[in-house]
Amino acid sequence: MRNVTISLDDETARWARVEAARRDKSLSRFVSEVLRDLMTEPDAYERAQQSYLSRKPVPLGTPGQRYPTRDDLHQR
Repeated sequence: MRNVTISLDDETARWARVEAARRDKSLSRFVSEVLRDLMTEPDAYERAQQSYLSRKPVPLGTPGQRYPTRDDLHQR
């Protein structure tokens, strides 16, 4: 693990300290986890999207069959 020095404005530093304490973590651990989450977030979204798009579509009915009307679906 590498030590890094960062500069924050007073309001951001105060918020970060409070958030870290609320989660029972050190400020260093909190910032590290936030940055790690931001780093992996796009990858997780893309994996989920690829998983969804790779699935075979499920037909909603038999070919030629009409879909139910809105009133039928909601028993109006």
